[in-house]
Amino acid sequence: MITLEHVSKTYKVSKRDAGFSSAWKALFHREYEYIHALNDVSFTIGEGEMVGYIGPNGAGKSSTIKILSGILTPDDGTCLINGITPWKNRIEHTRGIGVVFGQRTQLWWDVPVMDSYELLKEIYRIDAHTYQQNLERLTDMLHLSELLKTPARQLSLGQRMRCEIAASLLHSPRILFLDEPTIGLDAVSKLAVRDFIRQLNQEQNTTVILTTHDMQDIEALTSRIILIGKGQILLDGTIDDIRLDYDSTEEALAAFYRSHGI
Repeated sequence: MITLEHVSKTYKVSKRDAGFSSAWKALFHREYEYIHALNDVSFTIGEGEMVGYIGPNGAGKSSTIKILSGILTPDDGTCLINGITPWKNRIEHTRGIGVVFGQRTQLWWDVPVMDSYELLKEIYRIDAHTYQQNLERLTDMLHLSELLKTPARQLSLGQRMRCEIAASLLHSPRILFLDEPTIGLDAVSKLAVRDFIRQLNQEQNTTVILTTHDMQDIEALTSRIILIGKGQILLDGTIDDIRLDYDSTEEALAAFYRSHGI
């Protein structure tokens, strides 16, 4: 279902010192730094798998998700998702994926959540029967009935994240990308989101790629992890492969990073 082969991505970033004189010089002569976000990244994810894609800040996780989503084009390598190259067939590709970024929203801020859903229905060209069926199912599973008439700006973070997840699933995607879906949530909200993701995978066989720093999310939801660091895949296996003799997963993960000079 998802095949990434020898993908690389480099960013060209301008840099300068602080101060007016440095800003003036930069107008005529800019200095650049090249950041290698991804370096020969390859992996395959099968249909119905739930995979944790983890790594430290700046490891290349978000760049990978953006390439898989069709937002970014890699410098080298190939990516096929359901037989489609994401950045070449973006419209067709987006019909089969759902994306949730924990620190970004796809809901319109000043209108009721239901209005955002209606607009997404038109964007994805969801037929009325499928839309109503999915809306009822998601409303029931995520307990949204009291939230649909509320503007997004008036929702708590936990409420908004439940609405964001529902928004990403209205068009029945086969693949769900979750980037920090439980960031900032309280314990009750985290458990509700985890239970929903697990149920979605079991009932709909939805493929889930979860990117998070919360190892409890990883342990609760995934049996496989892909660990990336400095733009390279360091491990493709299970949590037990790094846990060793440590009492907690966080300690084991920190030791693993140190052993790789991260």
